[in-house]
Amino acid sequence: MLKLLRRVESGALLLIIGVAGALLAFFSLAGEMSEGDTLAYDRRILLALRSPANISDPIGSHSLQEAMRDVTALGGVTVMTLVTVVAVLAFLMHGRRLHAALLGATVLLADVSSEVLKHIYARPRPDLVPHGSYVYSASFPSGHSTMSAATFLTLAMLIASLEPKSDVKVMVYVLAVALMLAIGFSRVYLGVHWPSDVLAGWCLGAAWALAAWSALRRFRPKAEASPA
Repeated sequence: MLKLLRRVESGALLLIIGVAGALLAFFSLAGEMSEGDTLAYDRRILLALRSPANISDPIGSHSLQEAMRDVTALGGVTVMTLVTVVAVLAFLMHGRRLHAALLGATVLLADVSSEVLKHIYARPRPDLVPHGSYVYSASFPSGHSTMSAATFLTLAMLIASLEPKSDVKVMVYVLAVALMLAIGFSRVYLGVHWPSDVLAGWCLGAAWALAAWSALRRFRPKAEASPA
């Protein structure tokens, strides 16, 4: 019993450290951004994805540019809402009310926190290159990056918590991270976000996903529990 208690305490401590680390990384980036310390590498990376002869033209073929627009749409409000609604309904249909509630709450809180922080920092969108996608809000943090990290990482964690096969667990995490990275990259490629916006969004989204994992470990009935 004592050994089990120690394992639970150790797991909770690691989760708390993980959440704190993700938030620390976010606010460290926010501080550097506010002081202008990120601008040099932000500009360098953004220009590296543009044709040297014409910075209005992203590197790669027109097919790649169109593919990046398709990828960036995966992190938009419409797709994130559809993914969340379908996943929540699927969990409810299988009697997993805690999983459904955690996913819905995490996505909602991630969205609200992203919008609030955008208003607080009020960073303008990049004006170094033309935008390859329609934008209307502030730049920091990237909402697409925040939402993709929070949604896909939380969904992967919840699915993995129900899946007994380790190879399937690995697959869902790999897919979640791949989607998160691809969406973040597309935002920089299309010139609608600075790289530091995307990094901050990933940190914020990951913090919410870790918080959801902590809540699942805390509130899930012991009879149902299995390593995530």
